[in-house]
Amino acid sequence: MEKLKIAGGSPLQGTVKISGAKNSAVALIPATILADSPVTIEGLPDISDVHILKSLLEEIGGKVQLSDGEMTVDPSKMIPMPLPNGNVKKLRASYYLMGAMLGRFKKAVIGLPGGCHLGPRPIDQHIKGFEALGAKVTNEQGAIYLRADELRGARIYLDVVSVGATINIMLAAVLAKGRTIIENAAKEPEIIDVATLLTNMGARIKGAGTDVIRIDGVDSLSGCRHTIIPDRIEAGTFMILAAAIGKGVFIDNVIPLHLESVTAKLREMGVPIEVGDDQIFVGWADHLKAVDVKTLVYPGFPTDLQQPFTSLLTKAEGTSVVTDTIYSARFKHIDELRRMNADIKVEGRSAIVHGPVQLQGAKVRASDLRAGAALVIAGLMADGITEVTGLEHIDRGYCELVEKLTGLGATVWREKMTEEEIEQLKNM
Repeated sequence: MEKLKIAGGSPLQGTVKISGAKNSAVALIPATILADSPVTIEGLPDISDVHILKSLLEEIGGKVQLSDGEMTVDPSKMIPMPLPNGNVKKLRASYYLMGAMLGRFKKAVIGLPGGCHLGPRPIDQHIKGFEALGAKVTNEQGAIYLRADELRGARIYLDVVSVGATINIMLAAVLAKGRTIIENAAKEPEIIDVATLLTNMGARIKGAGTDVIRIDGVDSLSGCRHTIIPDRIEAGTFMILAAAIGKGVFIDNVIPLHLESVTAKLREMGVPIEVGDDQIFVGWADHLKAVDVKTLVYPGFPTDLQQPFTSLLTKAEGTSVVTDTIYSARFKHIDELRRMNADIKVEGRSAIVHGPVQLQGAKVRASDLRAGAALVIAGLMADGITEVTGLEHIDRGYCELVEKLTGLGATVWREKMTEEEIEQLKNM
């Protein structure tokens, strides 16, 4: 196991290139199961979730090649092998295997997904969709069993706007007989990315990116080549980081439209931002104003950037209120920020941040992916050395983070943990 050490206070400057979208990758890779010939995905981020999904496809008979962010999957010899444990427990998005395997094989056995612990994130809307399409779904000994004689199109209304359920129903429906209509669908860019891949494979999908998606089932899907979209959450993280400790940072390979809610909040704080076609420049502000932030489904402010933004708000003058309407338990980073001298308290679904304060280096632990990003930003802002453990969470979603930060002038490095430190971590 490793820890991340950060010597805070160095102003960051230069250019950083954003990687492919993690939240797209974890759905695009399972989608390749639906094809009858090889599928190539370009621009994948070098993160642990991608490597875990590669292993899962290989477990069910897929031939997978991965090099320099390009993955080619030959799904022709895949079989519906049960995946009750092991790698499926390591990431939340393993549930996309349910929709893809159900769509192709009309059956699947998938262990309950793992990933970040953010409070209750039920998959009831996924199951509702599968059942509407004609599948029988049971929970047996901690695994989800899906079986169907055939899948038939249906009209499905999602009670809660869910990215995962929207994509999973799409995956199951593209080879079903007849028309499927998903109402109250999520609109995130990653859904459009998955729909684009499926359409290139031969699927008939209309309305992706709106709240009503129509899918006309086809008999088969074939291989294609697809380039993933840039990661808007990584881009937003670097925008926040640049606002916190930057002296002028160019963020390359972005789709500015995907970042409008973040751009608007940073400008409200007084951060100068210039937007190009595929680049955003974040300038230096000598004074940051407190703002209120409420997370909402896209195109609102993303819940995945709530935690990093909270770190930035410790530098703002006045009182800020951060409300997370998506995940009520997404405040585990607050206690760690307090260790670093942050003046924050949690009330229900909101964190109240008083600033400005000078953060101090400390030993902190990342409880989940985006909490890890928040602590890295805090460490860069802090006086002294910050030591972050729980890097396995950060590695799930940020590609070459140390290299990108050092390229901007940060003093950041990884160190092996001692056996004594690992034992202490286990007992926490």
